[in-house]
Amino acid sequence: MSAAVEELMEVTEVRSESYMRNALGQDVPVSLVKEIDKMRDNLVRGVVADYQALAEQTQQVKRRCEGDLEAFLQLSAERFGAELGGKKGNVTVYSYDGKLKLVRQMSDYMVFDEGLAATKELIDQCLTDWTQTTSPEIKLLIDRAFRPNSHGRISTSAVLGLRQLAINDERWIRAMHAIGESLKVVSSKAHIRAYRQDEGGDWQPVGEC
Repeated sequence: MSAAVEELMEVTEVRSESYMRNALGQDVPVSLVKEIDKMRDNLVRGVVADYQALAEQTQQVKRRCEGDLEAFLQLSAERFGAELGGKKGNVTVYSYDGKLKLVRQMSDYMVFDEGLAATKELIDQCLTDWTQTTSPEIKLLIDRAFRPNSHGRISTSAVLGLRQLAINDERWIRAMHAIGESLKVVSSKAHIRAYRQDEGGDWQPVGEC
């Protein structure tokens, strides 16, 4: 039993003997608490404890999966003196009968550095000069690309999408080049997915960690 589950059970036991703490932080004698409130409290605590235990079990499976796969890849690579998975670290491993496979894909978390401000200045200069020729749709697209989300972050995919616009202005071309120069990888995360081949030969997902 995990520490988190034991803690939830301990709180429940203490509550059942004397008091129940309400949403205002007040300790209310159990005898004064309505039965429906006790039942609701037991329901919520029980479900949360189950979910907490499941989450911890999932994390254990994830760590074991990542560790075992990495250990195998290193062992296999030693035979050839090379690193498996290529530069990105993506790799697929099959079972002996070819009916099961593990796919590891690396995803990079990317952000823009301070160079993006200079890029926006170049684009603003273009928009100022293009007032009569730029369509409202392009202006809206550019505005949305540089608009921070609720977390104060600018969408990398939206900004990179601007490079698909066929605009030949020299300043725009320099701005698009600057976008690429401003993009930095700050972290990478591995996703390992398991698949089983069905009778029709299609790969069906089994799980992910």
